[in-house]
Amino acid sequence: MASDNGLASLGPQGAAAAAHALSLPAEDYGNDSRVEVMWAMKAYNHAEVYFNLISSVDPKFLKLTKMDDKIYESFREVFKDLDIRLLREDDLKSDKAKEVWRPFCNQFEGLVEDFNYGTLLRLDCEKDYSEKNTIFATRIQFFAVEIARNREGYNNPVFLSRKSKS
Repeated sequence: MASDNGLASLGPQGAAAAAHALSLPAEDYGNDSRVEVMWAMKAYNHAEVYFNLISSVDPKFLKLTKMDDKIYESFREVFKDLDIRLLREDDLKSDKAKEVWRPFCNQFEGLVEDFNYGTLLRLDCEKDYSEKNTIFATRIQFFAVEIARNREGYNNPVFLSRKSKS
């Protein structure tokens, strides 16, 4: 992922203005394309930071939230057989999947900050973010899947490939 763009390209004042705009209630905006672009930039920046993190630190040692243990236990209780190495869009977006994801996600309301904000999630955990390998998910879905990937060793190839290039 290139770091030439994203929030950093806005400069300090632009980034501060974007952060302020993103903190306002959604109903203040309607369908403002500028807000959509800011959300996309924020999600991209988050994805870039996370990928750099798992590329440079052994993922099994990462703690993404104060509630990693609870998120992981609940995730694996509800999604015992979900293949987190290679997700499919239907695993998160089908009507059947949404029926299961919704109560899972909502249990973290008030416990995980911005639990339902949009973020980017890699479908194939061994690959970088790209148009074909990325899906839009809620923040708690991202945490659940990535905490599981880290604990179960599925993010190790990213770390090991970057480590071997050093």
